[in-house]
Amino acid sequence: MEVIKKGSTGVVVETWQEFLKNVDLYSFKIDGDFGNKTHNATIKFQSLNGLVADGIVGKKSWDKAYELGIITTDEMEEPVVPEDFGFSIAKAYMPKNEYFTSNEKKSWIFIHHTAGWNNPFKTIVNWMNDNRGRVATEFCIGGQKITDGDNQYDGVVAKAFPDGGYGWHLGIGNNIMHRASVGIEVNNFGFLTKGGYYKRVNGVRTWIKKDANRLYTYVGVEAENSQIVELKEEFRGFKFWHRYSDKQIEELSKLIKFIGERDNIDYRKGLPELIRQKGAKAFDVCDISMCQNQKGLWSHTNCLTTKVDMFPQEELIDMLLSL
Repeated sequence: MEVIKKGSTGVVVETWQEFLKNVDLYSFKIDGDFGNKTHNATIKFQSLNGLVADGIVGKKSWDKAYELGIITTDEMEEPVVPEDFGFSIAKAYMPKNEYFTSNEKKSWIFIHHTAGWNNPFKTIVNWMNDNRGRVATEFCIGGQKITDGDNQYDGVVAKAFPDGGYGWHLGIGNNIMHRASVGIEVNNFGFLTKGGYYKRVNGVRTWIKKDANRLYTYVGVEAENSQIVELKEEFRGFKFWHRYSDKQIEELSKLIKFIGERDNIDYRKGLPELIRQKGAKAFDVCDISMCQNQKGLWSHTNCLTTKVDMFPQEELIDMLLSL
């Protein structure tokens, strides 16, 4: 983690603020702005933990935060990717009570996108901090920032727990495919709506009207033009989507091949075969028994009709057919 201090801004500051909030030292808005409130909370944290209380978050402060569970420095070895795969994996292991372990052989790969921002490390921290239980995937791939195309995390592959671990990621109950599958999340906002967005107001789904000619995410953030995909046909009710970046698709391809070799999974089976039969409509075929009976590579959309991760972007389809 980088050194941050008063005046720093960005997602790393947000991660630090979330940690301070989790240890009851910060009760304010998570805004990514290292101001007086964050500075004072940092000094208090450092004083309580025998560190130099200067308000500067350096290596010793981050190490102490890791010890307390922001992201664990698990004693297991760093993930190693053979050089011929051409990419690297960043270790960002969650505390051991945030995932399960299993000795079952992995037989499936499921691809998802996680409806949120571009930072895969923040996504993993959010999994740790939510109240849904052990919900996670083994891998998460960062993307571009939807508002300005910032590519700091674009294509960065983060690993949330050690080999053999698993989390709830399919929403289909305690099915063998949870225990015997490898999940991959791609940072992406998913569908976009024109002219506004839906928001729950007092428990009621309410349309929030904005600029009629612009496209918005589910949280009301306007999408940058280069990150918008218009599909030829609607997918599960939506025509406009947040684009998977070229780098994300490239790293996803490498990661799928790496997992396939590591766990002896035939990633050409499943969704790629179905795409050859049905084209983009393969993403809309939903049948849990189909997935369970055919080991290989599937999308979350093939398990549940309520899910839209992943959507049939042309470049993603081309990649899956090229595996």
